[in-house]
This record gives sequence, structure tokens and C-alpha cells, in this order.
Amino acid sequence: MRRVDVAGKIVNIEGPRDVNTKFGPGQVATATLEDESGSVKVTLWNENISKVAVNDKVSIENGYVDSFRGELQLNVGKYGKMSKVE
Repeated sequence: MRRVDVAGKIVNIEGPRDVNTKFGPGQVATATLEDESGSVKVTLWNENISKVAVNDKVSIENGYVDSFRGELQLNVGKYGKMSKVE
């Protein structure tokens, strides 16, 4: 699913952990984003990890959803944008 826009509160962050990708080494963390309809795991890569903390309200625009290890996860991606909401 592409072009996903969502806003919610970060309720948990797991990681970060070091990984090797086809683009080279990096860091990845998994956050849980919650709103009134439920929750979803959000994959945070490299610089996006330090942009958020638990209890931050964030907005993700133009993200995409895919399946990882049998679970749906929301990704900001190359064309997406994540920002804090006041």
C-alpha cells in the first residue's frame, strides 16, 4: 500500500540496531505509532531514529506499508516525510 498519510503518538521504540544493507551499513529501529483506530509498527532508518521519542506526536506523509516477518509495517521511505506535530 503506497501513499499512506497517518498521524499518531509514538508509544514505544525498539532499538536502534546496526544492520548491513545493499546500500552499506546503517541503523534501524522499530517504533509503535498509535491513534484512535489502533497501532502500527513504523520502521525508522538512520537519521529518522533521532527525530522522535516516546510520547511524541508525529505525522507521516506519503509513507508505504509492507509486510515484514508476517507483520504489516509502515515505512517513511524515500519519498515520504515524517514530522513532529505540536
